[in-house]
Amino acid sequence: MRRPGATAPNEVTAADVTADLARFQATILDQLGAVGLPTDGVLVDLDERERLLSILGGAVERLPEQDRGRSLYVSKMIVAAAVGLFDAALNYLWDETVNELRQRVIGYDLGYFYDVAILGAMRPYFTDATDLPRVQDVELLRACREIGLLSDVGFMQIDHVRYMRNHASAAHPNQVELTGLQLATWLETCIRQVITLPQDPITANTGRLLRNIKADRLDAAAVGATASFFEGLPTDRADTLAQGFFGLYTDAKRTAVVADNVRRLWPELWDLVSDDARYGFGTRYGRFQASADTDLATAARELLDLVDGAEYFPEKIRVVEIDAAIDALTTAYQGWDNFYNEVAPARALEALIGAQGDVPAALSDKFVRAIVKTFLGNGSGVSNAALPSYTLMLGALTPNQAGRALRAFTDPEVASLLSTSTGRRQWTSLLDVLEPKLTRSDDRALYDAVRAFSGTPGQLHRDSKIAQLAQPGRRHPRGRATDRRS
Repeated sequence: MRRPGATAPNEVTAADVTADLARFQATILDQLGAVGLPTDGVLVDLDERERLLSILGGAVERLPEQDRGRSLYVSKMIVAAAVGLFDAALNYLWDETVNELRQRVIGYDLGYFYDVAILGAMRPYFTDATDLPRVQDVELLRACREIGLLSDVGFMQIDHVRYMRNHASAAHPNQVELTGLQLATWLETCIRQVITLPQDPITANTGRLLRNIKADRLDAAAVGATASFFEGLPTDRADTLAQGFFGLYTDAKRTAVVADNVRRLWPELWDLVSDDARYGFGTRYGRFQASADTDLATAARELLDLVDGAEYFPEKIRVVEIDAAIDALTTAYQGWDNFYNEVAPARALEALIGAQGDVPAALSDKFVRAIVKTFLGNGSGVSNAALPSYTLMLGALTPNQAGRALRAFTDPEVASLLSTSTGRRQWTSLLDVLEPKLTRSDDRALYDAVRAFSGTPGQLHRDSKIAQLAQPGRRHPRGRATDRRS
């Protein structure tokens, strides 16, 4: 029997681990030095690694035992961190997060995810799980948030880890020094917000509904029950589900069962869909026509005719061109080498809307969101060559559009940008541009409150007074505005 405080003969103590790590460090650095390779700054200090290993167990304990056997990248993260490669550890942590999100997407509804994640003409080129790696990380996070696989809070926290992975991990050259506390905190965040996050009721019910639509024709009772479920949907979730229905119906491989079910459910959902989404479906119909996609255009027209949606058709073909230009700009902004690639689509969009900023009503909100985000940058900087175009387009905003731009901080993606130094700097410039355009009393009150806010811009959405001031006005009956011109 061991005396109190004694250790078993084969038990490994913290001191043993530290000694082993110190010996490994001395050995590997000696070998590097012997062949003339750098040794300074290669490995994180031993004290910092000890600190990480002492707190890492608490984070790992949150990972259910049944999930640990498949968490290969968590093991790689811990090993990399233990030997002093914190930047590589962060990269492995992100690999684990992305891998888990992809598995959740596959287990939920892959087609629904692609309908939400992939913009415009590229959608037909994403069909099965082998295409998932081609979805950019930023789009993976956005679509997972929109379909309910990530919460708004989870999205912002995971998006911060994504930002740090891009700017402080071994994925790209950098001089950022990471701490053990940061790594442990990010691991816990990924475990809580992705790996162990349960589906909320709306997400779970939506998944079941999508499976039922594909399985068999819905009877009257099922349609009635589904309509009741629709009544409880927030507007953003109704919009996302409508995108899924639209994708199902316009899919060239749809079955007759799917087509019948969507036709029965579409009118029940339509009353809950926002004007922005409705105009979006009308614009997609126009794009199908313009590109001579006859089958797609016919299917889209059938759905819109089913709900008397002719008022949401494009006013002219220019809408299609501007919509495509906004998509091209958004794609460039979210892709690699964005500072270079944003320039051409930014100038093209500027030319399309003209000096007066003539943006069709159908695209006004989408246009404002795109220009605000690109003007704010991506956290690490702004496309300086495209900035003059963004500034000119912001300068041409109408008072209504300026009010929408002022409320951009309520978007989780924008709130995440505003937590960065670049976002904060650009936000101040944005407010200067918007100030003379705000004519409505509610916009002025919100502007004054935003200017007086003592916290950082990334915290604006959490302030209850500001959140109340930022609430949009009441919707017109059936969700249709009386004047969409901005």
